[in-house]
Amino acid sequence: MTAIGLHAKPLQLNTADAGFEAAFAARLHWSADTDAAIEQRVADILADVQKRGDAAVLDYTQRFDGLQAPDVKALEITQAELQAALDSLPAVQREALQAAAARVRKYHEAQKKASGESWSYRDEDGTLLGQKVTPLDRVGIYVPGGKAAYPSSVLMNAIPAHVAGVQEIIMVVPTPQGVRNPLVLAAACVAGVSRAFTVGGAQAVAALAYGTATIPKVDKITGPGNAYVASAKKRVFGTVGIDMIAGPSEILVLADGTTPAEWVAMDLFSQAEHDELAQSILLCPDAAYIAEVQAAIDRLLPEMPRREIIAKSLNDRGALILTRNMEEACAISNRIAPEHLEVSSRDPHRWEPLLRHAGAIFLGAFTSESLGDYCAGPNHVLPTSGTARFSSPLGVYDFQKRSSLIEVSEAGAQPLGRIAAELAYGEGLQAHARAAEFRLNPVPPMRESK
Repeated sequence: MTAIGLHAKPLQLNTADAGFEAAFAARLHWSADTDAAIEQRVADILADVQKRGDAAVLDYTQRFDGLQAPDVKALEITQAELQAALDSLPAVQREALQAAAARVRKYHEAQKKASGESWSYRDEDGTLLGQKVTPLDRVGIYVPGGKAAYPSSVLMNAIPAHVAGVQEIIMVVPTPQGVRNPLVLAAACVAGVSRAFTVGGAQAVAALAYGTATIPKVDKITGPGNAYVASAKKRVFGTVGIDMIAGPSEILVLADGTTPAEWVAMDLFSQAEHDELAQSILLCPDAAYIAEVQAAIDRLLPEMPRREIIAKSLNDRGALILTRNMEEACAISNRIAPEHLEVSSRDPHRWEPLLRHAGAIFLGAFTSESLGDYCAGPNHVLPTSGTARFSSPLGVYDFQKRSSLIEVSEAGAQPLGRIAAELAYGEGLQAHARAAEFRLNPVPPMRESK
């Protein structure tokens, strides 16, 4: 298979060049600003769904997905249909899906044990202090379904919610022209989805955020989508929680020149094939190796079914950057704070301590980013666009909330009451102060319970 005239030439930069900083900043730039027309359309859809509920959801589903249905109830996928989809898969595909789900579940079970338990302690005077960790009651997961099907997104969103103890997981997935992907439905069955609806777009986000007669209101919405979905999630934040506003996918490869160049080229392709705005960057101190990777890109690109998308992504946003050494490569990586960071080195643990900001770090030549996307275990919903500086991967903790526990004993109320009253008077909040003072050697004494 060949593609005459199709080339992928990521921008080649050298950190030693005088113009590096300006060129580097220009290549990294990506605007998250959504087109004003999209913003207005999303606002109209949200308001309409909030006002008309099921009727609006049905109208937009028919208009945008070409899916005719008598009512929204007909858009719900039953548990029997999910199970039938799982049963219908070829055995090798079904076993792969179940194996991936088991690994994802095992990882998130370990995550819950490490950070998801309630705790408390008592002071010497008997005062109890602690934290109560409880799951959200109901969450909505958005699964993309326009250009491609993403069963892996079902696993990565539903399983940590299930592990966290969420009582009800509502999945929405667009099915243009009514075409349902059996692997997506099977993943929903395996992952423990409670209810599923063939609804997508801003209208699906609105239905989850506000609730309709058929689609229940949720407490939090997670999962990626297009510009309309991202805009809708941003607008409903505050009414419900959201996971993040995701930007284009990213991969950064730190290479010391010991990994076969074809492997690294294909790893760069693995993100570039998502869409034209995806970003793939190589940082390496070996100029000859960078040339090998470019040659591998030239050689492998014609074989790729999504070669046009890969080429545009690499040409517009890709970069092959020659660094002075691996230490400088690590420092530049921290500035980028990539979604996916591969340390393609003979000794990755030498460099890992220098890496502070990344959504996920893949250590060693055999750890391709694609393994993390599907079956390694850790979550593939990761912060993008530099937000790994302050954000974390989706996890069990995103589906839990924490309540502080405070039980002050009579003895403990004496010193705490005096401290609180003094500070409250200083702030001019007399009722706060008096409420604390009432508990100082209380008169009259506490009443006996009836």
